[in-house]
Amino acid sequence: MSNQEKRQPAPEPSAPSNHKIRVGIVGCGEVTQIMHWPTLFQLADRFEVTALCDVSPLVLEELGRLWNINSLATNHRELVTRQDVDAVLIANPNAFHAEVVLDAIAAGKHVLVEKPMCVTHREANQIIAAEKNSNVMVQVGYMRRYAPAFLEACEVVRKMGEIRFARVRDFIGFNSLVVNATSRVIRDEQLSESVKKEAKLREEISLDEALGGRATPALRRAYTLMLGLSSHDLSAMRELLGMPSKVLFAAQRSAGLYLTATFDYGAYVCQFETGIDHIARFDAHLEVYSDEQVVRVQYDTPYVRNSPIRLLTMETNGQGGVSNRTSHPVWGDPFVEEWKAFYENVTKNKVPKTNPTDFAQDLELFTEMARLIG
Repeated sequence: MSNQEKRQPAPEPSAPSNHKIRVGIVGCGEVTQIMHWPTLFQLADRFEVTALCDVSPLVLEELGRLWNINSLATNHRELVTRQDVDAVLIANPNAFHAEVVLDAIAAGKHVLVEKPMCVTHREANQIIAAEKNSNVMVQVGYMRRYAPAFLEACEVVRKMGEIRFARVRDFIGFNSLVVNATSRVIRDEQLSESVKKEAKLREEISLDEALGGRATPALRRAYTLMLGLSSHDLSAMRELLGMPSKVLFAAQRSAGLYLTATFDYGAYVCQFETGIDHIARFDAHLEVYSDEQVVRVQYDTPYVRNSPIRLLTMETNGQGGVSNRTSHPVWGDPFVEEWKAFYENVTKNKVPKTNPTDFAQDLELFTEMARLIG
């Protein structure tokens, strides 16, 4: 289903196109505080945050005071059933995503869910079915795919000669290396042990279902990396190149913190490589090679807002040399572009390109990679 196809008109309380969409936020950690809240504040002509939900009363109280929001809840069901909430941002731990998405759909709310949408195929199928039988829309938070430089790259790749090779690379330092140096995040250092244990248990149950109870700790960590950082990479790869016909090879090393895989595209392969270390940098790109041109999308850390995402092209100049071009199409942040797209999808009844069925393709790749890793 294309982004231009229309779904049936959404029920109330979805906001009409000339009004703000009222957003309730489930999960108020660093991604919400550093990326989503400033974005929604920037887009105040389109959105208004009306309610917050988090397992930490301390975080809720502090953010409610700082952001001037009075509707605070520790149970997501209280938030998704509020009459002053039209749409729900879901940014709590991964293992809880599916439950909150399904409850939000049942309550008639549109959803922007941070990646991953869910952990298992069963959850994905439930969400796809629930959205299909509703009048609301679910958009998965793959903000890299909304960046202007990435969209420009898609156009360039569509027009380039026969592709010979492609690479997807993402080596970064632990997020804390950047976050602690650049942001203030409200955290609850005294969060109850029972809450932590529940989150850990839910994660373990989800991974058991996705991988089987005999999966090694390294495979579980590798799959968690796929659901997190790698989902951005492979989702963008699919939009840029299409869905590969198969996974030829996959392996993990360093207890699941480093992954590599080879995807079969028939006339060429795409090599994927990723890892997390202790170097405070962000080395992430997609690169496509033809006989006469190389196209690269270069990403920077999302934890410093408005960091440039660039398109770099190198091609033969017809004189025995090469020409290089760097494009930074516009200043801005991909989270802003993602939320702008969400607004248009809600108000114009469009199907997001990053929809639940689209996300299910990433789960297919993750499952096959995990099988090959073994």
